Amino acid sequence: MRIALTLACLFALPAQAQNLIGADEFDAYTKGKTFYYGSAGQAYGAEEYLENRRVRWSFLDGRCQEGVWYEEDGLICFTYDTTPEPQCWSFERGSGGLIARYENDPTQTQLYEVEKTPEPLLCLGPDVGV
Repeated sequence: MRIALTLACLFALPAQAQNLIGADEFDAYTKGKTFYYGSAGQAYGAEEYLENRRVRWSFLDGRCQEGVWYEEDGLICFTYDTTPEPQCWSFERGSGGLIARYENDPTQTQLYEVEKTPEPLLCLGPDVGV
């Protein structure tokens, strides 16, 4: 009876909740690579995953934000030098790569992996002008 109840609870979960990846799998899949993400058929941004759970993010405009990631309550959360409030995402691996849902406001953003490469993220220097 107890096994049947446990199985019923598991199958009642949404499919995405059963495929979420945790910190160890996320780290193994991303470390040392740069991922380019899309949303709704458009380029969204890129993130370079470095050693010690450090990251570098860009909206593909040449400006980069340095940050870190950590796991909290099964989510992967990011903080950046310019945005210290945690931004938490659920990640799962789909047939085409990572799928990320912004859990601070799940109706807002869903990203998907478009490309991954061992090449570093292109970051221009600080704003220079005349």
